[in-house]
Amino acid sequence: MLLIKGRETDILIKDGKIAEIARKIPVYEGVEVLNAERLYVSPGLVDMHVHFREPGFEYKENISTGSMAAAAGGVTTCLCMPNTSPVIDSAEGLAYIAAKAKASPIHVLQCAAVTVGQKGRELTDFAALKSTGATALSDDGVPIQHAELLRRAMIAARELDMLIISHCEDDDLAQNHAVNEGRVSAKLGLPGRPKIAEELQVARDAMLARDTGARVHIAHVSSAGSVDIIRKAKAAGVNITAETCPQYFALTEDEILEKGTLARVNPPLRTREDVDAIIRGLIDGTIDAIVTDHAPHSTEEKSQPLESAPSGMIGLETSLGLSLTYLYHTGILSLERVIELMSINPARILGISGGTLEVGAPADIVIFDPDEAWTVDPAKFKSKARNTLFGGMKLQGRVKYTIAGGDIVYRD
Repeated sequence: MLLIKGRETDILIKDGKIAEIARKIPVYEGVEVLNAERLYVSPGLVDMHVHFREPGFEYKENISTGSMAAAAGGVTTCLCMPNTSPVIDSAEGLAYIAAKAKASPIHVLQCAAVTVGQKGRELTDFAALKSTGATALSDDGVPIQHAELLRRAMIAARELDMLIISHCEDDDLAQNHAVNEGRVSAKLGLPGRPKIAEELQVARDAMLARDTGARVHIAHVSSAGSVDIIRKAKAAGVNITAETCPQYFALTEDEILEKGTLARVNPPLRTREDVDAIIRGLIDGTIDAIVTDHAPHSTEEKSQPLESAPSGMIGLETSLGLSLTYLYHTGILSLERVIELMSINPARILGISGGTLEVGAPADIVIFDPDEAWTVDPAKFKSKARNTLFGGMKLQGRVKYTIAGGDIVYRD
């Protein structure tokens, strides 16, 4: 058993669940006690968008190292995207992930592909995927370009009450360009990735969600136009939710000029106007969740020229600190709203247990000091990868303990 002693309330954990919440719980013999009187106790964070790279790219990350990174960041549940090798598009692939996840210190869930091999031509067997453990469906990393195919996918997903997570970018416009189209791309003499590439497909997917009644979640929103489209769709009653990542409310495209390939992410970092719009979307509820899109790459890969280096950055070990630094300590959001975005809402969207501190609920908990200052040191990360933009940055807010299924899986 485990007892968390808070300033005003104690929490007793027994057999992996929250057994009691009371003002003063006696300390029994054999019960481990955590002193959280000067700390904040919250439901464990739920990151509904990560890439653990297994199978096929274990040199970047694997389920074990990704899970340890998650635990260090206060994340007790992760949803892995399917763009591995092979793609997770079958019952066999899901079984492989489930077997690997049994040894994980946290809860590892799997998103299955919408199309076979993520090739955008043939739908996977949604019913079989759901019955063998798929939490949601997505072709993340390879946006679905054909509206008719996506419409059929939404209809099939609606009938099974499955969530589709949509990576919205028009390939003809995005062209895998490295940076946002604008002042920085012009300064570098590079073709840019325009905002309209994202916004066109956000509008398309919102309209298809309205047409089909499907539950659709828009991944990694980065532009002001996308926020506006989602806000209007919600006001019209469309069953749509959305997420963003710390890099999109903390940084602008100017980071490319200083950090080079470390700042190459997909979708790209945008302008100050876009950052401000993302923040407004977090304030008014247009954006429902903060995720990391944790995307590990090797140092060699990120050492390539900007045009050819892969997109993506890691984020599990910095997401809470960044959210507290840029949103809570600036007075933009309350502490409760940050936790809602990082725990309560993602659990609700996915329809999973978590995101709550109630008697009988799974004991998935993060204990953190919202005020402790620390400097990001990638050399100390639990992740295999080091491709972060935030190395050397001073953040305010640090994880002290992570508890998953009643077990302490991380101690600072």
